Order: sequence, then C-alpha cells, then structure tokens
Amino acid sequence: MRIMGLDYGDKTIGVAISDELGWTAQGVEVIRRKGLEDDRERLAQLIREYGMDEIVVGMPKNMNGTIGPRGEASREFADRLREWFGLPVQLWDERLTTVAAQRTLIEADVSRKKRKGVIDKMAAQLILQGFLDSKTKR
Repeated sequence: MRIMGLDYGDKTIGVAISDELGWTAQGVEVIRRKGLEDDRERLAQLIREYGMDEIVVGMPKNMNGTIGPRGEASREFADRLREWFGLPVQLWDERLTTVAAQRTLIEADVSRKKRKGVIDKMAAQLILQGFLDSKTKR
C-alpha cells in the first residue's frame, strides 16, 4: 500500500511517497502552484505514476492545538482531494515539521538557496514518515 504525503502551502505543495510496504517516506518533488486545475493534474499524474492508495495532508495546528486559517485551508484541500481522486485522505498534525526540516538542512550545510528549493519536499517527507510511524505502533 503506497501513501502520498503532502505539505500544502499557498505557493507550493511538497510531495513525498512511501515505499510499497509503508515503512519509509521519500521526498519526490515540490509542485509550484499555478492554479487548482494545474495542481489537480500534477497530483493525478503522480498518483498514477506511483500507484497511490491513500493521501496524508499536513494539518498545521497552532501550538495550543487549535485550528487556524492555514489549518482550515489544509482541511478544504483534503476535502477537494477526496472529491478529485476518490482516495482516503488523512490529516496529520504537522506542527514544527518545517522547523525540523530547516534545522536538518542547516545541519547538513545546505545553502540557503538550495534549502528554499527542497524545504517543502522535506516537510512532506517528515509529515508522511510521522504518519507511517504511527501506523506501525498500532
């Protein structure tokens, strides 16, 4: 069962996919958003190419656990994905994943310019890996 992880933002969508056993997440790409139709088409291509069975969307919650405007946008995007693709879509708490991704890239001595190009892909990978790890604990 292959699962796609998404870090949904205003300008980009970070994409990660799981291996076929659902143990590890790998960052795939960063989609530069141009419009909903373009987003849908690129995601559809990736779903077909990798044979996705499920989607996990990062849900940015406030530190106190409440849902703000970004969280509502992610919830609406998840609803849209269900309509578009007919796949199960889960929301996953993504608090601090971008911070963790940023820290990892800085520690790896990745330049600021290169970090900007991969940060969303790495955040998607962390979101998906957290989801996968939670499934193996059940």
